Amino acid sequence: MGLSLAAAERWVERWERQQQRYAVDREERFTVIADVVEHSTAGCPERPLVADLGCGPGSLAARLARRLPDTDIVAVDRDPLLLELARTHHADAARYVDTEIGAPGWTAALGLDRPLDAAVSTTALHYLSPDVLCRTYRELASLLRPGGVLVNGDHLPQTDAVLGPFARCVGHRRAERQRAFAHEDWISWWTAVAEDPELADLLAERSCRQPAAPADGTVGLPLSAHLRMLRHSGFAHAGSVWQYGDSHVVVAVR
Repeated sequence: MGLSLAAAERWVERWERQQQRYAVDREERFTVIADVVEHSTAGCPERPLVADLGCGPGSLAARLARRLPDTDIVAVDRDPLLLELARTHHADAARYVDTEIGAPGWTAALGLDRPLDAAVSTTALHYLSPDVLCRTYRELASLLRPGGVLVNGDHLPQTDAVLGPFARCVGHRRAERQRAFAHEDWISWWTAVAEDPELADLLAERSCRQPAAPADGTVGLPLSAHLRMLRHSGFAHAGSVWQYGDSHVVVAVR
């Protein structure tokens, strides 16, 4: 028996609330990503093709589909529970693919029939180790058409020891003003998921898979390091187009 729509709606709603704790101005960041995709795909001779990397329960894919309804979206994640929430709650937003970003053969699993016009991601690529991230950037550059874009929204800290605390303070105060910390946190959300019998099979499958976050993931890797990687991976231009505290939207152009 598949996951019910009612259950998917309930858990995605709770996911959306708890994620506000972790992404400063999350909705604005989604909007900026959509702005970039819309701008970069204007004038495409056919339906734009976009890959959503680490899509989770479909938060970004659903927003892109509403904003750009004439776009084909391929949404990728390795978490079977989050992916099933996306497939059920946002069924029409994207074609969902269960594969691990950066693993051998992951690009073939996407089943692309033409070059990508854009690849997007939010708070997901930092789980990759530096070596895997470099390789993934190169692979994405090869999948994108000339002029295509990689758009990544993530936490990218300051390298300056003095300015870093200021950036963190700005982000934290913004979240406080938006009452983001009134919502349940990541651990509480997963604890509640474990108590829902309808999600038991998906949770069991999830626990059987290897952890998604390696010990040497790039959490904490600064913006400057990402930009160097991107430029060495085949992207002609790379930079941050939006920032609030440590939260950035980085755009790299093939």
